[in-house]
Amino acid sequence: MSADKPEQEPVTVTDKRRIDPETFEVRDPADEPRAEEGEVIESVPAEGEAEKAEKTEGQSQEAKELAERTADLQRVSAEFANYRRRAEAQRAASAEEAKASVAAKFLDVLDDLDRARAHGDLESGPLKALSDKLTGVFDSLGLAAFGVEGDAFDPELHEAVQMEGDGNHPVLGAVLRKGYRFGDRILRHAMVTVTDGDPVDTPSGESGTE
Repeated sequence: MSADKPEQEPVTVTDKRRIDPETFEVRDPADEPRAEEGEVIESVPAEGEAEKAEKTEGQSQEAKELAERTADLQRVSAEFANYRRRAEAQRAASAEEAKASVAAKFLDVLDDLDRARAHGDLESGPLKALSDKLTGVFDSLGLAAFGVEGDAFDPELHEAVQMEGDGNHPVLGAVLRKGYRFGDRILRHAMVTVTDGDPVDTPSGESGTE
């Protein structure tokens, strides 16, 4: 059986170190052995090459880990920025909600002041001063009244309790109760009567020349 096995090629180990480890003398490159035909020479790495290869591999691994940590940090920073924006938006919305809730509780007081004003009770005196102060406070908060006689009727803003005419050009007739909005939020619809308005903005026959 052993006679059938192919003979293995001899292996020669070549030491490429420039310094002889026994004599500590510098070797002459011409003295290095050369491979004969059919020989396989196994080279011994020169001194320092293995360390350089390991160092290069270690630096590559460190660079990869650094890139991964940098990506993680960027992702966490973006998530935190998004969370902070959402928190600020929620906080602002909650503050607006609280203001609107407080303002809505004073609408009946504003109605009483409107009735007193209609009866001439707010022309002078301490009640007028109180009315002016309250109006200034609510104006600064962003509370705005709407619903004036002659305004175009808008079912999104006005609650009609009476309709007159054919309804082709509906406008507000009498305003029974003002409506109020807080920013973009409608706190209360205006209670009105609706009548027909004049569809022509410019009187007929009006001319720009004399």
